[in-house]
Amino acid sequence: MNIIAKFNNVFSSVNARSLTGPLLILMILGMMVLPLPAFVLDMMFTFNIALSIMVLLVSIHTHKPLEFAVFPTVLLLTTLLRLSLNVASTRIVLMEGHTGPDAAGKVIEAFGHYLVGGNYTVGIVVFIILVVINFIVITKGAGRIAEVAARFTLDAMPGKQMAIDADLNAGLLGEEEAGRRRTAIAQEAEFYGSMDGASKFVRGDAIAGILILFINVIGGLLVGVLQHDLDMATAAKTYTLLAIGDGLVAQIPALIISTAAGLVVSRVGTDEDISGQLVSQLFSRPQVLVLTAAIIGLMGLIPGMPHIAFLLLAAVLGGGAYMMTQREKQAAGRVAVAPAGQPEVQDASWDDVMPVDVLGLEVGYRLISLVDKAQDGELLRRIKGVRKKFAQEIGYLPPSVHIRDNLELRPNAYRITLKGVAIGAGEVNVSQYLAINPGGVSGTLPGFATSDPAFGLPAVWIEGSLRDQAQVLGYTVVDPGTVVATHLNHLMHTHAAELLGRLEVQQLLDRVAKDSPKLVEDLTPKLLPLSTVQKVLQNLLDESVHIRDMRTIIDAMAEHAARVQDPHELTALIRIALGRAIVQQIWPQSGELQVMALDAGLERLLTQALQASPNSAGIEPGLADTLMREAAGASKRQEQVGLVPVLLVPAPLRTLLARFLRRALPQLKILSHAEVPDSSNIKVTSILGARA
Repeated sequence: MNIIAKFNNVFSSVNARSLTGPLLILMILGMMVLPLPAFVLDMMFTFNIALSIMVLLVSIHTHKPLEFAVFPTVLLLTTLLRLSLNVASTRIVLMEGHTGPDAAGKVIEAFGHYLVGGNYTVGIVVFIILVVINFIVITKGAGRIAEVAARFTLDAMPGKQMAIDADLNAGLLGEEEAGRRRTAIAQEAEFYGSMDGASKFVRGDAIAGILILFINVIGGLLVGVLQHDLDMATAAKTYTLLAIGDGLVAQIPALIISTAAGLVVSRVGTDEDISGQLVSQLFSRPQVLVLTAAIIGLMGLIPGMPHIAFLLLAAVLGGGAYMMTQREKQAAGRVAVAPAGQPEVQDASWDDVMPVDVLGLEVGYRLISLVDKAQDGELLRRIKGVRKKFAQEIGYLPPSVHIRDNLELRPNAYRITLKGVAIGAGEVNVSQYLAINPGGVSGTLPGFATSDPAFGLPAVWIEGSLRDQAQVLGYTVVDPGTVVATHLNHLMHTHAAELLGRLEVQQLLDRVAKDSPKLVEDLTPKLLPLSTVQKVLQNLLDESVHIRDMRTIIDAMAEHAARVQDPHELTALIRIALGRAIVQQIWPQSGELQVMALDAGLERLLTQALQASPNSAGIEPGLADTLMREAAGASKRQEQVGLVPVLLVPAPLRTLLARFLRRALPQLKILSHAEVPDSSNIKVTSILGARA
């Protein structure tokens, strides 16, 4: 009893679902070796037919090939099952065939007698036709489609991966969704590659079916005549019908499985299954049905044609077209009726004063579908993702984006506004895709040449049919909604300081106060007014420093506010407190910090200029021109070797040089020695002013 109890405990700890595969394979292999009674053979043939029907129905109801990713394995298992049944049935046919037509079971008898009328000549012809259909038409076509799909899927993988990275950087995707899409792309390539190989199983099964049929016929004649003393005619009829029944009962499920394979690899993935695609795309145009009904009707009027069949089908098609036309008219007639009376003109009031939107998006009339909730506008969802990613990266929740249509814009144009003033604009084609050249593409594309509105990269508007080709060539292909959302995301990061108003600062402090109320209470308004706090945060954002670490920022403000009230001086002190975060933001992989530096003589001149005029901090024009030219050249050299251009300067000079170089060289980062952690290794790649 203890042994049985232990066995039960071990069996219960094993997932029953995980045993299905091994048990099925063992059963298949067992049928090849062990003799089976006729009843068990009937059950297995019936199971084989049911399994093939299940596979076909699952293939019809899948929306995308990856929903049936196990299909290549199913092809192998069903092929093995059919071959094992052929071996088992061959054994029983040769051993018991002389006893009668039901020697190998009722299923083989039914397929051998009733389906072909007991005529083995007809049976052989039907069997050969089924094999030809399966082998030459369906299996060969499905295998070719899988082969081409695998090749194009592999070629398009780099472009698809770049598109996912672009959506991730634009805030349109989260890390989890991006990882899921990358996995789906890899699985898709593996699926088509597996289908290309698995189709060889079905082709080999068809060849094996022909060979098994002739082996059974020849073997049956030899066994019947030599061992059971049957005359040649009786032996030929008996064993040939049994062999044909055995072949048909295996080939019909094989044909069903091959059809399922063809359906899986040949369909284009949409949100509909195959039934929905057929109905919506083949029978949704009344004009097509009317023309078809007219042609069939005319053919039915030709003398000698079967008039009833042709005219009846023409009437059915014409009736279907009429019903579809009536439904379209009823749908078009559902138009809201405007009220007859004109409303009375009201006097002006404060309600007529329209507030200026902090952040706005205006679109032309052709882009309304992108932002219409009723039409499930994709741009609305993408804008939500942009705001969410902005909040995660920068550290505060930006104002909502107010979207409205503007008939003064071109139909395909859009405009992004900040406090009522346009800060960006562009045009998109709703029915096309934008193929962006990130550099190093391997070919050109037909279409309308343009540039990416966000970063100015060369691009071209292409048709949807060229999307895969563009990805294969190395282009980053994005839809119109992504183009607008990426442009909006770029401008929000560029103008992050202007988007931070007093309301956002107060909400930010209130959020910190939930966890550390005393920290905020001691800072404002006791030590610093809210306006100074806002200006310090805006200074940080102007220099592309995120404000996620509000606890450190408030601690630094509270520490220095008693003796420093100037926002710019406070900003410099807070940057030192945030030094580790600033360095990590510039060099995410840490390691060695490769920077540019100032020549000692140039440092001395700049320090003298700062001491002479600490408030205005003017720089002599000749010196300013030399500094600007050398900084631009050194920054360009840094970018060409893949490095972030960073200038490391003494702490007193950082604010002066940041103000002077920011507008002309926005990509250049200015760091002070005090902001670099002591544990960091610094390597100076170039020195500015060494030749001055």
